[in-house]
Amino acid sequence: MFLYGVVNASPDSLNVDSIAVDATAATSRGEYLLNNGCDGIDLGGQGSTDNATVVSWQEEWDRLESIVKALVAFGVPLSIDSWKPEVTRRALAAGATVINAADGMQTDEMWQVAADFRAPIVLPFLSGPNPREMEMVRTDPVKVMLEFFETQLAVADRFGLRELCILDPGTGFAPSNWPWEERYVYQKHVYSNLSALRTFGLPLYIALPWKETAQHDELLEIVLKQRPEFGRGHYPEKIRRVERSLGLGD
Repeated sequence: MFLYGVVNASPDSLNVDSIAVDATAATSRGEYLLNNGCDGIDLGGQGSTDNATVVSWQEEWDRLESIVKALVAFGVPLSIDSWKPEVTRRALAAGATVINAADGMQTDEMWQVAADFRAPIVLPFLSGPNPREMEMVRTDPVKVMLEFFETQLAVADRFGLRELCILDPGTGFAPSNWPWEERYVYQKHVYSNLSALRTFGLPLYIALPWKETAQHDELLEIVLKQRPEFGRGHYPEKIRRVERSLGLGD
């Protein structure tokens, strides 16, 4: 599994270990990630939880500009995690190589950015227009995801970008006000049925569980057993250790 390590330039990200608010801190974080099992870096400048303050694209880019340059220097794939096309375009122009589309590519503006750069696209399922406006999926979430991806990939076809799409079930975006027990049941069902997403013939990308609880550890094992092509994690040494324990390591 190709593993992206998380660097957050947003000061209100939930995982405080991932926060780097300047280029020096981002370089240190990047060194840790790459020295402990990551293959690439995922960078975001806008928190997506209910607690995060939404900032303008200009402020988001101010947070990211020097950090993008610092992380590009590592010479590994760098994804930009944003739902703002203005930020995404500037990050790609500065050397980022992958779009981690926090809006689920639900606007033509984001598709046009991807088309202009021919960049790979992590396409997450969202049950709303952006991560902060999602609704609880009350029916079978896998069925809803299949419908969502079918619709979005039709748009990708219009831009000639289907082959650049990487499918993400969007579990990392589940609204933070869901009771954890409901999130756990939801995520376990989705992770146990990731094979259904293989119908599109595209690689899978999963935001890997990182909290230290028995349920999160169970979910991490379920995901890894599905052998997604890409993962996104905060603590790579644990992810690689669990992979090895499951006989999935290199």
